[in-house]
Amino acid sequence: MDRPWSFRLIRAAMHLLPTTRVEGVALAKLPAAGPGVRVYRPFVARSAAGLFWIHGGGMVIGRAAQNDRLCGEMARTLGITVVSVEYRKAPEHPFPAPLDDCHAGWRWLQGEGDRLGIDAARIAIGGESAGGGLAAALAQRLHDEGGMQPVGQLLLCPMLDDRTAERHELDPIDHFVWNNRRNRFGWRSYLAREPGSVSAPEYAVPARRDRLDGLPPAWMGVGEIELFHDEVVAYAERLRGAGVPVELDVVPGAVHGFEVWAPDTMLARDHLGRAHAWLGRTLGVDVDPAVPA
Repeated sequence: MDRPWSFRLIRAAMHLLPTTRVEGVALAKLPAAGPGVRVYRPFVARSAAGLFWIHGGGMVIGRAAQNDRLCGEMARTLGITVVSVEYRKAPEHPFPAPLDDCHAGWRWLQGEGDRLGIDAARIAIGGESAGGGLAAALAQRLHDEGGMQPVGQLLLCPMLDDRTAERHELDPIDHFVWNNRRNRFGWRSYLAREPGSVSAPEYAVPARRDRLDGLPPAWMGVGEIELFHDEVVAYAERLRGAGVPVELDVVPGAVHGFEVWAPDTMLARDHLGRAHAWLGRTLGVDVDPAVPA
């Protein structure tokens, strides 16, 4: 996927992804809200809290449908409604288009929350990989705009720092799933410039932000041997230094995105269980131990 032709093939193949339905959860597609918006509503709702979710794909591929199981299981386990948003992809649509789409999705949810049974004051944001990076950037943008804020950030292996991509000494390491050559292609496509430049546009690279105080509490998960490990740990430490409550979950021996592509492993289930527990505490929801995660 570090070549234009290969990411185009993968992108085309992802349009064939089937819908995955989770037992006990209704999945609705809302084209009127925007292309690809998906709403996961548990049959047994235990709270008016909600989660606004952003999928991954290195800024160049991916679809909301790829997280059907992840979002469905969060909705069922916590008894909350989860809304997953689609966004345009680079390089055809570089920054700020993907973030603008996520921002529009958040604003739509703020206006439509009542109709969906969601309390607009009790919504967390979250995402995985590139989606985690977009969620972190969205939290920064919403903080600066004022108004209703997310109550928390659930960031799974987030893509946060373009300066990792300029570290060519990492290229020989073939990190499983997402290596630095692919990372460089993703950031170059998104930024429409070489990653690691002296400066970056505001909100384009979450780790480049100078001040992190006032941002929502965060749960951050990352594999011990994945490419993003160092940048995730560094961002968590900077958040803590700014007074933001952070739970950092580093999974020994884990690679990038294992919780999505290997969800039935004990490693993934334990990892997501800790994420669910944090999200429950943050939203004021009791995680039902009788409901399988």
